[in-house]
Amino acid sequence: MDKLEKVEKLRDRANVSYEEAKTALDMSGDDLLEAMLLLERQGKVKQPGQSSYSTRYEEQKEYDRVADKVEEQKKAAPSFKKSVKNVFRTIIDFVKHTSFNVTRKGKILFTMPSWVFALILLCVWKGLVPVMLVALFFGVRYSFDGDADQTEAANDFLSKAGSFADGFQSELHKEKETEKRAAENTDDTIKDTVKDTVRETINDTAQAVNDSVEAILDASGIREE
Repeated sequence: MDKLEKVEKLRDRANVSYEEAKTALDMSGDDLLEAMLLLERQGKVKQPGQSSYSTRYEEQKEYDRVADKVEEQKKAAPSFKKSVKNVFRTIIDFVKHTSFNVTRKGKILFTMPSWVFALILLCVWKGLVPVMLVALFFGVRYSFDGDADQTEAANDFLSKAGSFADGFQSELHKEKETEKRAAENTDDTIKDTVKDTVRETINDTAQAVNDSVEAILDASGIREE
């Protein structure tokens, strides 16, 4: 509801002028109820003998019950403290009723209660997290055992992390294979070039020797005899 609508509604209810309604709204921070109470205190609202108006907004069907709506929204929307409490409660419930598994190539390396893993992670997370990340590239995988509703999201995240590591390794292997094939092709090219060069050099040398022999024979007259 904009300012003009509030002024018109206040004029209808309090039977005051436009200027008086606007002034009352300005003084009450655009709050209709406060503006009505202000005008009533100033004696500008019609009394029951003239027209029956009530400042009790519970009795006015057309009046927007702002306070009640705000209260309902507060009840409906959890507070920040409640949200934090709910998060901690969920985490505690998770670590109490699940276990943490470490596997490699389908074989379980070891299993521990999730609350033990959580304590270790809290104490040495700076060193443990990098080790766990590097281990992913060596085929190590992590998962949680427990109620499916509790572990589904965590296991999905861990599975994606493993898939990323596998994909990265695959791409790295392809790149190495490409470089290896390129190197082999280069070696073959060099070998072929050397062979061709040696062959041409031998042929050229043989031709030069033959030409020299022919020249000597011609010069000495041996060929004529």
